[in-house]
Amino acid sequence: MMKTLSIIQPWATLIATGEKRIETRSWATKYRGPLLIHSSKKIEKFICDKEPFYSTLHSNGIDSFEKLPIGAIIARCNLVDCLKIIDWELGDNLRIIGATLENDQKVSGNEVEFGNYCLERYAWILEDVEILKEPIPAKGKLNLWNFRGEIET
Repeated sequence: MMKTLSIIQPWATLIATGEKRIETRSWATKYRGPLLIHSSKKIEKFICDKEPFYSTLHSNGIDSFEKLPIGAIIARCNLVDCLKIIDWELGDNLRIIGATLENDQKVSGNEVEFGNYCLERYAWILEDVEILKEPIPAKGKLNLWNFRGEIET
């Protein structure tokens, strides 16, 4: 049994490919340890054609949102910390271009583009991400949930 987090596409694939190392959530967790990444059945199709999503997905061999796996566990990683977002930096167009976490870690670049860094949200720090050789079909759930099947990387 492993803790699992369902994530909408393309964000789940960005984590699985190592392009996104921080998952942002409106809620914190005390859990630390192994975590499976489950791609929900929902795809935010419009975002797949926007930068930096478009070029990042293409550089990982995904040239269409139709190639994104859905309804499956696609990666495993370690959740090593969960930190509150305490500050942000806004660009000229009032978009968030940088953020500061409660441990004073700065977040910028694509990582900021790939998350929601509004104040009072939480940054889940993911390490040791491994994409699975084959997606494992599974029905997702809200919050952290337990997957009871076998995982091969």
